[in-house]
Amino acid sequence: MMKRPVALVTGARRGIGKAIALELADAGFDVAVTDVQPSAELDDVCSSIREKGARACAVISDLGDIETHEALFQRIEQSLGRVSCLVNNAGVSVLSRGDLLEVSAESYDRCLHVNTRGTFFLMQAFGKRIAEATATTDPQPSIITITSSNAVAASPQRGEYCVSKAALSMATTLFSLRLAPLGVSVYEVQPGFIETEMTAPSKARYDALMDQGLTAINRWGTPQEVAKTIRTLATGGLPYSVGQTIRVDGGLLINKY
Repeated sequence: MMKRPVALVTGARRGIGKAIALELADAGFDVAVTDVQPSAELDDVCSSIREKGARACAVISDLGDIETHEALFQRIEQSLGRVSCLVNNAGVSVLSRGDLLEVSAESYDRCLHVNTRGTFFLMQAFGKRIAEATATTDPQPSIITITSSNAVAASPQRGEYCVSKAALSMATTLFSLRLAPLGVSVYEVQPGFIETEMTAPSKARYDALMDQGLTAINRWGTPQEVAKTIRTLATGGLPYSVGQTIRVDGGLLINKY
């Protein structure tokens, strides 16, 4: 039996991360999933992965604690094998929306600590493992980082989140250049309005804006639509591309009038 490649999807307890994990299992990957704390939801994701005929493991991991990153990869390697696809999905939002003039240092530091710093050093740890490997992985190794439309579009009511995602976008570009000579494909995916539990409180507000033309496709996106994009990238569907940014946003970021 051919050995299945291994994917790591961070923040996969629910929503977009869960959809990505299940889609990659369908695509032929064994899948490791992480979350910051144990939960029945995370266990259920593993069960769903196994139902698709893939192996799965759940690892409790605080992305912001960069000293644990190497142990995370070692744990997955012991359970499933060496990771060939890293999907950076985990992240945090602001502690509260509000006036940019009232943003707290606590909320700012939290967004930068987890979204930017944590993900940067996880990519670094993955890149080092690829550089030190004595054998190539199959398929081609890849890093796919989920940022946000807010890496481009300013949202003053959650400015610290925008800053963290814009910085993460640049980090992804930098790693795409550094890792391309090692055969690692690095991509950025910018979701727009995706219907999840996290976005549910804002749904009514953005429904009205969509009706006024905010997006070219007048509906919310689904986690599955983001996951299908990840599958395409993880399975080599965008060859000879370096640092490409893929928008899954229904036309939100297109300049229009």
